[in-house]
Amino acid sequence: QVQLVESGGGVVQPGQSLTLSCAASGFAFAYRAIGFFRQAPGKVREPVACIVNNDGDDGSTWYADAVAGRFTISRDDAKSTVHLRMNSLKSDDTAVYYCAADPFDRYPVCSSEYEYWGQGTQVTVSS
Repeated sequence: QVQLVESGGGVVQPGQSLTLSCAASGFAFAYRAIGFFRQAPGKVREPVACIVNNDGDDGSTWYADAVAGRFTISRDDAKSTVHLRMNSLKSDDTAVYYCAADPFDRYPVCSSEYEYWGQGTQVTVSS
């Protein structure tokens, strides 16, 4: 049974940093596509950052324009965990953040069609 469990959400002030983690189980984690998505109140869920493999150069990553240069996604295949380091947070980053995985590489990178989803963790950026 595939499980994705996010952690690390919380309340921070603008300009501060936060790191989300997603622990995966139930599938062969190494080299599989996984990433973070978010949904703000009243908005549709959107992709944030994804990583599709680990070729020794931190993997192949994709970032939404809104977070590029501020967020960094990384993975630890030995621990079946993916991390999202979020720097210079803005109020617009406030959302529920979800981890999602595509264990069988069926979908384009960071597709909303990813097959498995975590329960989400709240990130609130407020002064």
